Amino acid sequence: MAGKAAFFDVDGTLVRTNIVHAFAYYAMNEGSLRATALRTAATAVTSPLLWGLDKLSRKGFNHFFYGYYRGMSEDRLRLLAADLFDDVLRDALYPGALDLIAEARRASCRLVLVTGALDFTMEPLRRHLGADDLIANRMQFANGVATGRVVPPIVEGAHKAKAIRDYCVRHDLALDQSFAYSDSASDYPMLALVGRPTAVNPDLRLRSLARSYEWPILDVR
Repeated sequence: MAGKAAFFDVDGTLVRTNIVHAFAYYAMNEGSLRATALRTAATAVTSPLLWGLDKLSRKGFNHFFYGYYRGMSEDRLRLLAADLFDDVLRDALYPGALDLIAEARRASCRLVLVTGALDFTMEPLRRHLGADDLIANRMQFANGVATGRVVPPIVEGAHKAKAIRDYCVRHDLALDQSFAYSDSASDYPMLALVGRPTAVNPDLRLRSLARSYEWPILDVR
């Protein structure tokens, strides 16, 4: 008999932070005052563009935003990931996030985080939550330095849904018995794919979709 899984979006669903907060932490702790100043200034100048890209295309936003990592040391990025969790992510967990995870565990689900964030930034959170697996974007590195490009396909929208489908095939999991949780309408493909979707802290569009499809709506903030 096939098993079942619970797939959790992270940003906005389990934590109140997003990929911009993670980059800001790295930029502020890069080790060079000049590099920190340059990356911080570049992010501030392009903030309106980032906002517009995110509204227009999550894939386009990710492509553009991860370019900010170009030139960063792979060793330092991975080393600082634990500090990022301790200093930022741990306190950013929503009050009800652990209850949501515990409920899925009691239902004998395989727990999987599915996020557009970078894998090394999410690994300490995965361990803290006791999740079994992590599906996330992976930065390309060359000679120990970030290229600013992620390994395709970017984990977002329809590609999130495909990653979940492929994961279920590999692990003999039943999609119609599995759960998915997200806060964003951009994750509609992921939610519609499983038999038991839930809108968590939903944006206005997802709240409307959830009501139309009679999906459960939760607020864990």
